[in-house]
Amino acid sequence: MGFSKTLRGLAFLSMAAVLSACQSNGPEGGIRTAGDSALPPPPSEKVKESDLQGYCPRVTLQEGTAYFSVYAKGGEGDPSKLSYQASIVNVTRSCKRENGMLNITVAIAGRIVPGPGGSPGTVTLPIRIAMLDGDKVVYSQLHKHQVAVGAVATQYIFSDPALSIPDPTQRTIKILAGYDEGSPKQTAQAQ
Repeated sequence: MGFSKTLRGLAFLSMAAVLSACQSNGPEGGIRTAGDSALPPPPSEKVKESDLQGYCPRVTLQEGTAYFSVYAKGGEGDPSKLSYQASIVNVTRSCKRENGMLNITVAIAGRIVPGPGGSPGTVTLPIRIAMLDGDKVVYSQLHKHQVAVGAVATQYIFSDPALSIPDPTQRTIKILAGYDEGSPKQTAQAQ
């Protein structure tokens, strides 16, 4: 019984030694795997405590805007004529305070799945980012984000770094994201 435990312990230590030989800590402080090129240097800009602990409004998907479908001409609603369907998988934001301003970058992760009527090419996604203070729209931008798609599902990431407001004293800011098939002059509605 003791010999069996010793063998298992040696096998475990051997496996740990093999795995540790495949990885090494680079001078940058990150973990590298064997064969990787050098990791990029860490950001030179330090994160401030006020950015970590300060108010950063959440991003939510505006109701009914998480999916966007395009059909071949004349095939609206016909699944056999679906060119592609795009979906928003995740939304997030980062906030930074500078000179009394709150600067916000909104990011969207999405996916495009080709349909039976689709073909490889470039897809233009109408992505709207809006910021409301209570019921007042303080920012609304419709972006035409282009993504190259192939014959299989394609993932994409979109970001809008242009949101900037005076650092709010109250937590009344709401950020909405989603696909918007309306005209570029259309503004977001408060929810």
